[in-house]
Amino acid sequence: MNAVDAPKTDVERASAQSIGESDDDPRASPLQAFGWALARDLRVAMRSKAELGVQLLFYVIVVSLFPLSTAPSRDVLGMLGPGVLWTAALLASLLSLPRLFASDFADGTLEQIALSPRPLAALVSGKIAAHWLTTGLPVAVMAPLLGAQYALEAPALWMLAIALLLGTPILSLLGAIGAALTLGARGGGGLLALLVLPLYAPVLIFGAGAVDAVRAGVSASAHLSLLAAGLIVAVIALPFAAATAVRIALD
Repeated sequence: MNAVDAPKTDVERASAQSIGESDDDPRASPLQAFGWALARDLRVAMRSKAELGVQLLFYVIVVSLFPLSTAPSRDVLGMLGPGVLWTAALLASLLSLPRLFASDFADGTLEQIALSPRPLAALVSGKIAAHWLTTGLPVAVMAPLLGAQYALEAPALWMLAIALLLGTPILSLLGAIGAALTLGARGGGGLLALLVLPLYAPVLIFGAGAVDAVRAGVSASAHLSLLAAGLIVAVIALPFAAATAVRIALD
């Protein structure tokens, strides 16, 4: 049994058990649905370690190449660092977005998930959380180590990690909508980039701006507040938008 067939069998079994059951069943609750989708997608991701490694290696290579192509000045590197680290994180998130729904859509698993009595928004939320845990969280953890290449001081490195922890979930949530809307479309990768990159711009600006503020010796609370507010709004609203986009793609 390969890595694609295994999760499909799990979904078929869960869907078969759920069909005809009451919505009062605990397995149909949003929290249970979220946990089920999260655990399932994490298992699938762990079976595709090579794919995860490529995405993280892409982030490391992009971040590491910039210091080699610029003057070895601490001021120049410090000025470029926040923007480069954030742009690389954005591109790494974009690179991994197709695996959110594409494989499930191709083998029919996504349609079974949508037809189950479990709340689709909660199931999509679990898939997005798994995407962030396997892409956004490693990037946020690695960023302070890679940021040392740009002569960033410890306070700026800490702020970089905090800003990425707040911003990368927004990237996953926004990207899920684009990934769902481009399911089955010809040239979906390019279309996905055109859809989500403009939406990513504010996150990039506020995230890099928080690090620049610390470097300048001023408070970064305004940037962090905007990122936190954006994350709250995204967590509340975007899973429903992504679930709607999935239903549109399946129709």
